[in-house]
Amino acid sequence: MERPNIVVVLSDEHTGSAAGWAGHPRVLTPNLDRLAGTGTAYEHAYTNSPMCVPSRLSLLTGQYVHQIGAWDNGVVPGPEFRSWGHHLREAGYRSVIAGRTHFNGPDRTLGFDARLTDDLEFWIDHSGRPPRRTQEWRRQSNSHVSEHGTGDHVHTQHDVATTDAALEFLRDPGSEPYLLYVGYMHPHFPLVAPPEFRALYDPATVELPPTWQEELTAQHPVIQTLRRGFRNDEPITEDEAREATACYWALISHLDHQVGRLLAEIPDDTVVLYTSDHGELAGHHGIWQKQCFYEPAVHIPLLLRHPGGRPGRVADAVSLVDVLPTLRDLAGLPVDPALPGHTLLDPRDRPVLSEYHAQGMVDGGFMLRSGPWKYCYYGAGVQPQVFNLDDDPYELNDLSGDEELVRDLDARLRSILDPDVTDQEAKADQRRRAS
Repeated sequence: MERPNIVVVLSDEHTGSAAGWAGHPRVLTPNLDRLAGTGTAYEHAYTNSPMCVPSRLSLLTGQYVHQIGAWDNGVVPGPEFRSWGHHLREAGYRSVIAGRTHFNGPDRTLGFDARLTDDLEFWIDHSGRPPRRTQEWRRQSNSHVSEHGTGDHVHTQHDVATTDAALEFLRDPGSEPYLLYVGYMHPHFPLVAPPEFRALYDPATVELPPTWQEELTAQHPVIQTLRRGFRNDEPITEDEAREATACYWALISHLDHQVGRLLAEIPDDTVVLYTSDHGELAGHHGIWQKQCFYEPAVHIPLLLRHPGGRPGRVADAVSLVDVLPTLRDLAGLPVDPALPGHTLLDPRDRPVLSEYHAQGMVDGGFMLRSGPWKYCYYGAGVQPQVFNLDDDPYELNDLSGDEELVRDLDARLRSILDPDVTDQEAKADQRRRAS
C-alpha cells in the first residue's frame, strides 16, 4: 500500500458537541462540517485526561496518562517518551510540527524531525514543578470565564501564524511521505474573540445549558471542591454567561476558518484527522474549564478523512490513545502490542479510560465509559458517580446507589488499572517534583 501523507489538526478545549456536524443548532463550523461529510465522524470520542499536558502526552505516545507519568501540566517529558515522530520514522515518514503542542521542556521536537513554529513561550514550563493540589490554589481568579470580549488576542495571532507556516510547508513538502501536526490555541480561554467572528453570535439569543445554575450544595462533594478551587462556586450573571458562551462559539468559528484555509491546500489523497485535547464545560453544572468527567469536559470531536474511506458515522466509543495505532495503520506499520489503543480504521466499542491528577481534585479521579455507562471513581470510601448516558445525557441522575451496577463497573475499571495504587504513584511523583 502506498504511504499517504497525513495532516493531524489538534485544537485546544473544543467540546465534542459544539459543531454543526455534531448537531449544534448555533455554532458555525462549515469547514469542519465539510470534513465530517467527506470522512468519518466518531460520535463518542473521548480525551484520556481532561487537562492539556496529560492529554497531549498521552495522545503523542499512545499511552494512558498513568503509563507515562504525565500527571499534570508541569510534567517535562524525558527521553523515554516515544512520539508519533519516532513511530512513523520506521515507515520512512518525515514528521513536522506547526503551532501549539503544549509539551514542556527544552526538547521542542520530541521525536519529530522539524518544527515550523512553537508554542507561545508563556505556555512552556521548564521547571517540572507540579500544581499544588489544595482547595485554594487557583481561587485567586476566575478569568477563564470573566475575561471575555472582542480583540486581537495573542492566541488569535498564534493561530493565524500557525496556519501560514503550515500552508508554506504544504505548498512545497518535498518528496518524502510526511506527517504534519498542526496545533491551534483556539478555542481555549481567555474568551477574547476576533470582532468579525464575535459578530456572528448575539448573546441575547444564546441558550444556556439547563444546568448552568446548578446549586453547589446539591452536587457531589468532589465537584463542590473542584468548583471552589477554580472560583466556579461564585455565580456569574446570566448576561455574563451569555456573553462568555457567545465568545467561546466565536473562537470555535475562528478555529474552523483556519481549518478551512488548510483544507483548501490539502490534496484529496492526503489523510486529515481533526480532534481536540479535551472539552470545555462552558457553564454546564455551573462549571467553566474542564478538570472533571462531565460530558462537555471529556467528549471531544474526532474526524478522519483518508483515501479509500467511506463517509459515515461511528457510534463506538473511542479515545485519543487510538490515534497513534491509526497513524501506524495508515503508514503500513504492524500493530504495536505495547499500545492500549486500537486503529480507528477498524473501530471497536471498548471501554474508554480517562483520569485526572491535578489542581482542583485533592485525590485522583478516574472515569470509565463502557456502553451507555459512565463510572467516575474518586477513591476508597468516596461515593462514585454513575450515569446512563443514553437515558440521561445531561448527567442529572446519579445511579451510584445501585451497588450491583457499581461493583460491575468498578471491576471493569480495575481490569485496566488499580486506581488507588495509581493515585499514590501520582502523588509520590508530584511530591518528588515539588521538593
